[in-house]
Amino acid sequence: MASFVFNRGKGRVPEYLERVDLNEPSGSALVVIPLKVGDTAANLQDLDTVTEVLAGTPDEQTEGWSRKVLTDADIAPANYAPDDTNDRGQASLPEIKWTTPTSGKNVVALLVAYDPKEGEGTDGELVPLLYLDFAVTADGNDVALNAGEVFRAS
Repeated sequence: MASFVFNRGKGRVPEYLERVDLNEPSGSALVVIPLKVGDTAANLQDLDTVTEVLAGTPDEQTEGWSRKVLTDADIAPANYAPDDTNDRGQASLPEIKWTTPTSGKNVVALLVAYDPKEGEGTDGELVPLLYLDFAVTADGNDVALNAGEVFRAS
């Protein structure tokens, strides 16, 4: 498996981050979903909602892990500003932490989705944007994602 951008997110990831930062619509957010079973871009990239993604092979890791909701307080212009020096658009995520995930409850990937309702939208309303490889063997210690740039278009 490899990290990829879902078709609905292609060319739009910075736009969705900007929407969250500007709180447009009010209460919009990014939702980061840990997965214990993943799948390939060929099988997933055409899917349009988190419901569709989780109805297939990917399986959310809920034991000792939780969804992380990123709001306007977490996203800043630096996370989605164009890189004029290198003539490209890009997006990055802030640091995300999980506190003491249960030992043996591993994660293979993260699903990043846009939620127009700040964590209150149903999975059928969440737009899948990114699938990020994130192999973690949980051992009871805190886990931090310092992904940096997760999207680039030129």
